[in-house]
Amino acid sequence: MTVYEQLIPEYINYWFEVGWPKFIRVFWFFVLFEFTRYILLDHLIYLVKWIQKPGTSKGYEWAKRKLFIENPFVSIIIPGKNEGENLYKLTKSLAEQTYTNFELIIVDDGSDDNTPLIGRNLEKRGLIDLFLRNQVRGGKASAANLALQYAKGEYIVHLDADCSFDMDAIEQVLIPFFLDTRIGAVGGNVKVRNAEESLCARLQSIEYLKTVFVGRIITSHLGIYKIISGAFGAFRRDVLDQVGGWDIGPGLDGDITIKIRKSGYKIYFQSKAICLTSVPKTFKRLTKQRLRWDKSIVRFRVRKHRDVYLPNANFRWSNFFALFENVFYNIVLDLTWIIYMIDVFMNYNSQLSFIIPMNFTLYVAMGYIQFIAVLLFTERRKEEVKLWKYIPLMTIYTGLYLRLVRTTAYYKEFFFKRSYEDVWNPTKSSKMARRFGF
Repeated sequence: MTVYEQLIPEYINYWFEVGWPKFIRVFWFFVLFEFTRYILLDHLIYLVKWIQKPGTSKGYEWAKRKLFIENPFVSIIIPGKNEGENLYKLTKSLAEQTYTNFELIIVDDGSDDNTPLIGRNLEKRGLIDLFLRNQVRGGKASAANLALQYAKGEYIVHLDADCSFDMDAIEQVLIPFFLDTRIGAVGGNVKVRNAEESLCARLQSIEYLKTVFVGRIITSHLGIYKIISGAFGAFRRDVLDQVGGWDIGPGLDGDITIKIRKSGYKIYFQSKAICLTSVPKTFKRLTKQRLRWDKSIVRFRVRKHRDVYLPNANFRWSNFFALFENVFYNIVLDLTWIIYMIDVFMNYNSQLSFIIPMNFTLYVAMGYIQFIAVLLFTERRKEEVKLWKYIPLMTIYTGLYLRLVRTTAYYKEFFFKRSYEDVWNPTKSSKMARRFGF
């Protein structure tokens, strides 16, 4: 054995000895799905965007000039419950924006904290244009639709109250509308603000960079971008009126995005429009959040909008692949992973001492290669590169923890429709949503 071979761990030497055919047979799930989607495709799209950058930059600058020449009036709406402590910071962040021709509307959805007092004080001081209140909680969709009734803007920007924004965030999220008149809505780039507060938050920060940031750059470029985050999204007013505003959630962010796509409009992800949000600091709170999110995938992408998979008069391949990609990589592959694990344990039980460490090595290596894609795309390279040392933990976080949460959520929603029992929405709203199939 050479010195070089002695330096390589035994489990890696084993796979060199048995050859590529067996390696691919054992790790077929990684090779077919993970490597292809999250390494090859990410870096291929980066290469394409790099080649197209000169032409894209010229069009972008032209659209930016057109935005400021036309200077359209914009309505920024912030629906929420018990957000009093966040409102002053939010108004301060928005007061520093480079785009200033907007009104600011806050809707209090039946809060039982000091939100009404703070909201009316901000309105009295002229820091917001309008404060509205639902005396009885109706849910986030109800609050957003109430704001929409009073909004005067040609464009509607929907924000979450607990976020902060780069100084040019509103400007950046509006520019794509002037790139293509067929764009009906634009999603902002949501990143984690409180990564330093806990290990749980750090892992979410890496997850957001890979899935919300790079992942949505990829799907937007391919024309299959399918969810505009409620934390930061912009919409043409006429398009919102056409689709009837927001339907009852949870999952209303993805739902309205699909409604807009089905109406024939394009959806665009604007990576330059930066929104910073605080994520759950504990795994207990994160589990509760993700169970809600994952149940909504079944509720909206499998049930409510199942017509996008059917050949009808309004069928579009872009909508089909937008939802199919989401359902396939979340639901189908979640089940496929279970089949893969059964395959490994039934057929290669005696070789687990070589398979388990190699599997971990593959996913850690993929994590670092994905992180390179993040650093290639990001504007915050110096800050985000500090997260590199936590990447090995992402194998456990995404491969085991989030997979277990997803499986639990899918089981509850497929068999019991538990999203209608989620306390995130008022009981009366959920009952009506279930009755009318929302």
